[in-house]
Amino acid sequence: MSQYPIKPELQVQGQLSDNERLKAESNHLRGTITTDLKNEITGGFTGDNFLLVRFHGMYQQDDRDLRAERAEQKLEPLHNVMLRARMPGGIIKPEQWLAIDEFAREHTMYGSIRLTTRQTFQFHGVFKPDIKPMHQMLNKIGIDSIATAGDVNRNVLCTSNPVESELHQQAYEWAAKISEHLLPKTRAYAEIWLGEEKVETTETEPVLGDTYLPRKFKTTVVIPPHNDVDVHANDLNFVAIAENGQLVGFNVLVGGGLAMTHGDKATYPRRAEDLGFIGLEHVLKVAEHVVTVQRDYGDRVNRKNAKTKYTIDRIGVDAFKAEVEQRVGVAFGPSRPYEFTHRGDRFGWVEGIDGKHHLTLFIENGRLLDYPGKPLKTGVAEIAKVHKGDFRMTANQNLIIAGVAAEDKAQIELLARSHGLLDNSSTQRKNSMACVSLPTCPLAMAEAERYLPTLVTHVEGILSKHGIAEDHIILRVVGCPNGCGRAMLAEAGLVGRGPGKYNLYLGGNTAGTRIPKLYLDNVAEAEILAALDSLIGRWSFERNPGECFGDFVIRVGVVAEVKVSKTDFHA
Repeated sequence: MSQYPIKPELQVQGQLSDNERLKAESNHLRGTITTDLKNEITGGFTGDNFLLVRFHGMYQQDDRDLRAERAEQKLEPLHNVMLRARMPGGIIKPEQWLAIDEFAREHTMYGSIRLTTRQTFQFHGVFKPDIKPMHQMLNKIGIDSIATAGDVNRNVLCTSNPVESELHQQAYEWAAKISEHLLPKTRAYAEIWLGEEKVETTETEPVLGDTYLPRKFKTTVVIPPHNDVDVHANDLNFVAIAENGQLVGFNVLVGGGLAMTHGDKATYPRRAEDLGFIGLEHVLKVAEHVVTVQRDYGDRVNRKNAKTKYTIDRIGVDAFKAEVEQRVGVAFGPSRPYEFTHRGDRFGWVEGIDGKHHLTLFIENGRLLDYPGKPLKTGVAEIAKVHKGDFRMTANQNLIIAGVAAEDKAQIELLARSHGLLDNSSTQRKNSMACVSLPTCPLAMAEAERYLPTLVTHVEGILSKHGIAEDHIILRVVGCPNGCGRAMLAEAGLVGRGPGKYNLYLGGNTAGTRIPKLYLDNVAEAEILAALDSLIGRWSFERNPGECFGDFVIRVGVVAEVKVSKTDFHA
């Protein structure tokens, strides 16, 4: 029950989705997971536990490349879990890195560490006997995976900008505080994975509610002009406002989200709304009550319409804002001016205002593994053995070696270069991104991570053909329409429809502030490349000075601008 008066006319009425039953009957996310861990008959989790483990930061998966072969052998799918760590702001210490590197090498099916668009790392291919030891290893080094999946607030992102060191530190500290404040209060994680004894007490979830949120919830802290966390992909965003290099407060943006469902026009990607400015003293209360308003008024009947963006479109921005203000007891002030100018990472060395140096490494697809002639994973481990600063995982799947003293630069660079971590990848490759997709994601309809390198090579060739090899477009490819690779904020976004088939969306921009629109539906590579060839050719000759590809295709009428997603996206 909510501790706030509920307006029935703003709630969705009807039969609750089965996920609501599952959460209500889960005994605050415990279910029967402990019993399932002892079940040696299957490598997976059964019944409700299949979904409940998500609240503990894991997804049950299997290798889809092996599924048919195992079925022929009368074997169940090769069940394993993917774990996503909780790392607010993406900051990790070298000694922590060495521990996760060792675990990935010795206890995962693929041996890799994957840097994600949620500014954290994932283990892929962990079998049931190694799951509890994995959590205990993470706990020993000060990491957990609480609430990195499921209907809760997930890993809180923060601009990966170590250059303005003092401002970044302040923003990061708020990201960490928000993450802690919005965590589930249940002791289920500690009891199941860490072996802590159950304490007989009455558990409550004062922020998330005893049936948690209607759907997943994502939060960021961003420092303009760098929109490297793609604020419009997230439910709640705190845009840092600084005066004389000091953080004074935030503009609050609410209701962004990129997921949709093919063929369902009631679903769509959406930009976040700017509710106004708040001072630092109100940050946690505002975060809490944006969540409680979504908790109380989000759609618990139809999960496809359960995200905050649909709640805002259904009840109205003004009503949502007024409800937050009433619960916080403070009104939002007028939004302070800010501008996003770019969102990519700055590669190579940069020097911060504190005199420390920072080296950003491009990690294609975020996949750290030892490849022939390019032992990337070993290289990062070797750097971790000597590095005195920290690492910053970016929301663009790259890695920053941060806080390097001038006298240590040469050693760090030599290690990076000798392990293939510093290469001559094109600007286009560095501005392209994909989700994991096949073979591990059960939702994948088409290739993404494994296809991206080939796709980028084709696009590089097109740019070169038209004499603009040094230019680039924001290019993203995802295996399904759930939004993980943020294709719905790309200048050219491919969204999987089936094996080898994609929808092509055009018209995002370099700042990440505009949703693209469908240009080609359910087409194969040849048609996609032909379209890009023609349009990039036109762009090279007809563009205005400094005009990005996404702005160009809208100006010349290739696609219409999406201004209001609810009415424009499917029009």
